[in-house]
Amino acid sequence: MPNHLANRIRRARRRKGMTQAELASQLKVSRSAVGNWESPTGIMPSTTRMITIALVTDVSFEWLATGRHGLDVVPANAPLSAVEMVDDPQERRLLMAYRTCRAATRKLVLQIVEGQRLSRT
Repeated sequence: MPNHLANRIRRARRRKGMTQAELASQLKVSRSAVGNWESPTGIMPSTTRMITIALVTDVSFEWLATGRHGLDVVPANAPLSAVEMVDDPQERRLLMAYRTCRAATRKLVLQIVEGQRLSRT
């Protein structure tokens, strides 16, 4: 899978010119931990660890975590709307489902969700 997290971690590390051992040293983990993250069948690093990987390799956290947008870090002066962080598994599922819907379905879902939000205020 070209967009698999393991491939993005490997790509970020190589783009920075680092070996697995060098990345492991920066993260204070074993080289085998990095190898495991880079394996499609390996375990996924924690969100906190992915933030550190993104910082050490100078890539965007969103790209590393999701594969969306470019791998370059969002500039510090970018508007908050340019940055998207989803940590809740249910929110991530909803977002992914929403993105794969037809336009008419997305419009309906948005109306439902916004209607719920407005009815609580």
